Amino acid sequence: MPTNKPTSQKKPQVTASPERRRELLDTAAEVFAAQGYNATTVRKIADAAGMLAGSLYYHFDSKESMLDEILSAFLNELWEGYDTVLAAGLGPRQTIEALVTESFREIDRHRAAVAIYQKESRHLSTQPRFHYLSDSQVKFEKAWLGTLERGVAAGVFRADLEIRLTYRFVRDTVWVAASWYRPGGQHSPEEIARQYLSMVLDGIATRT
Repeated sequence: MPTNKPTSQKKPQVTASPERRRELLDTAAEVFAAQGYNATTVRKIADAAGMLAGSLYYHFDSKESMLDEILSAFLNELWEGYDTVLAAGLGPRQTIEALVTESFREIDRHRAAVAIYQKESRHLSTQPRFHYLSDSQVKFEKAWLGTLERGVAAGVFRADLEIRLTYRFVRDTVWVAASWYRPGGQHSPEEIARQYLSMVLDGIATRT
């Protein structure tokens, strides 16, 4: 049965330039997103990168290490943006608007990583190496629910709002965009966020 790692002694890793390392991780992310983590082998990643599988082991010791670096880089950047928004002292509506905008910017920067996260995080989070996915999800939920609750209490959002259902709707509405969004398209992340926010916060029916 073929295995992901070569049967010969593992080659010593070398330090690639940051640009080359980023390029390899971007390629791996696209393969993981398209084929799924379990179905992806190091050979498939190497083929997509135009190199031999053995050569890839000079840079990464396993496909798990590559996935870890892809997901942690995405989440670290996401939380850098989110923490800035949450610390800004904005009102509830402005906070929701800023979080949605930041989310679309992350989809623009890390579309493949977002797709991987959506497909794989529930399974991966059961593994010790990826437990930070569960921690991030708890923090993510707390931030959104807290902002919605604050908006209801302040009279900014409707008093009859079902907070958790609203959170799930907004979350799924935003992040599912990773399945169709392509960087460099007709609309910028900020423009898409503005349209989404208009529909979510103001509805689509004309006002009478």
